[in-house]
Amino acid sequence: MIKIGKVVNTHGLKGEVRILSDFKYKDIVFEIGNHLYINNEALVIASYRVHKDYDMVTFDGINSIDEVLKYKGKDVYIDRNDYVFPDYLNEDLIGTDVYGNGELLGTLAAIEHNNKQELLVIDNGTTKFLIPFVPEFIKSLSLEKIEINLIKGLVDEN
Repeated sequence: MIKIGKVVNTHGLKGEVRILSDFKYKDIVFEIGNHLYINNEALVIASYRVHKDYDMVTFDGINSIDEVLKYKGKDVYIDRNDYVFPDYLNEDLIGTDVYGNGELLGTLAAIEHNNKQELLVIDNGTTKFLIPFVPEFIKSLSLEKIEINLIKGLVDEN
């Protein structure tokens, strides 16, 4: 199971939920008929729309706010086996060795999302640092190795 977001609230009286998600393949996941998992319960998407920063979803067989209140504050998951994605998922890359100019910098500990871009969190065992996850800094990317374009000042050079 892969976490794709969180139910942050309900919306209206007809069982719609507000999901906050920064999952990069929302266009594939949030389709009518697809399954989402909340509290280990498989739920089928009946409707989907975007409202402000939220993904608004209703589920088959759920028609009132009382039925969705139990999902408020809960994480939302998908089953990886239900989908074919065009590229790596961020979760696939965690633990990959990261190199800069041929030198091992550390391993990828996490990928954080801020309002503008994703950031690679590199852990070298003693410290963690952030690298923008944008084409200007990524030379090559695979499940075995990430090579970044290391420019002066990007990584603490002490």
